[in-house]
Amino acid sequence: MEFLVVIGSLLWVVLILVPWRPCSTREHLEPSDEPVVTSLSDVTVLIPARNEAALIERTLSALANQGADLQVILVDDQSSDRTASLARSALATGLQIFEGAPLPSGWTGKLWALEQGLRNTRTELTLLLDADIELRPGMIGTLKRKLLDEQLDLVSIMAELRMKTLWEKLLAPAFIYFFKLLYPFAVGNNPRSRLGVAAGGCILVRSDALKRTGAFLSIRSEIIDDCSLASRIKKSGGRTWIGLSHSVRSQRPYARLSSFSEIVERTAFTQLRYSNWLLLSTTFAMLLVFVFPWAGFFSTSVAVRGFALFGIGAMISSYLPTLVYYRRSILWAPVLPLVGGLYLLMTWSSALRYWRGQRSAWKGRTYARTR
Repeated sequence: MEFLVVIGSLLWVVLILVPWRPCSTREHLEPSDEPVVTSLSDVTVLIPARNEAALIERTLSALANQGADLQVILVDDQSSDRTASLARSALATGLQIFEGAPLPSGWTGKLWALEQGLRNTRTELTLLLDADIELRPGMIGTLKRKLLDEQLDLVSIMAELRMKTLWEKLLAPAFIYFFKLLYPFAVGNNPRSRLGVAAGGCILVRSDALKRTGAFLSIRSEIIDDCSLASRIKKSGGRTWIGLSHSVRSQRPYARLSSFSEIVERTAFTQLRYSNWLLLSTTFAMLLVFVFPWAGFFSTSVAVRGFALFGIGAMISSYLPTLVYYRRSILWAPVLPLVGGLYLLMTWSSALRYWRGQRSAWKGRTYARTR
């Protein structure tokens, strides 16, 4: 018990001191405060949309303020609501809407929609944008300058999630925090690293890089499609970058715990490569770092209590940069073990879904477990 308290506490110190600093928010990108007139005739925004009537107007209205000559392709992925008609009323010029074909076997819905839209894309750059993402004016131009100035092939932004309800305030900052621990931005941005990191809500990519890597056909069955795309581009010799931004915001609400857990369960066991051993190892690791330092705080040994206090301090310190970046109260930091426990339960729920034969589910579609 005492040994586990010491190990769990020291692991938090190691997390803070590692060179790639996964807890920091140093990788970020914002538009300039000064208005910049730029032509976006070389950019096509590609939006896959399935039953997004509640959000699509806000997404498209924001694109009208990005720059001149921007082309937008929306693939209406078998929607049963007014997604297409509301889209037409929201953006009068530069918008093409394509009715998505039925989903073929072996494809995930989002990648199939993107593949159909890419076939109608003729520009040098393609912005892959989720239907719930609202961009601040000038953000596309900022992404374009970042990509061209640094000779990158892919630039991605982890969208700022909505943080209005209690569950959103509790879980959304931690979602980004844990994502950065699993996929450290500094490692993904290193061209010498094989790790591909991207966030699917907002990805600006060179169109020829998509074609060089087989576009979406080569990753057609992937659940974690964003990181898979970044990996493919890096393997082909391309360079990628990912960061945070306050100017790329998701408007999708997660009012209930169940609605938030849905996005976690969709990919959690996939991240563990459907491995029972990795699931058990992850469970032990989460208990080690979140439970044992707090348990050690009540030990009769002064030395153990000292280690535990040191570990708890490091744990809280690791979460503070994320809370500060998203303008959340630092009083949320001590509840990180509770949040970690909720995410662990969601991971187990994802595994149970897989064991029952369902690999993933999203937007009314289920993807069966494959051999």
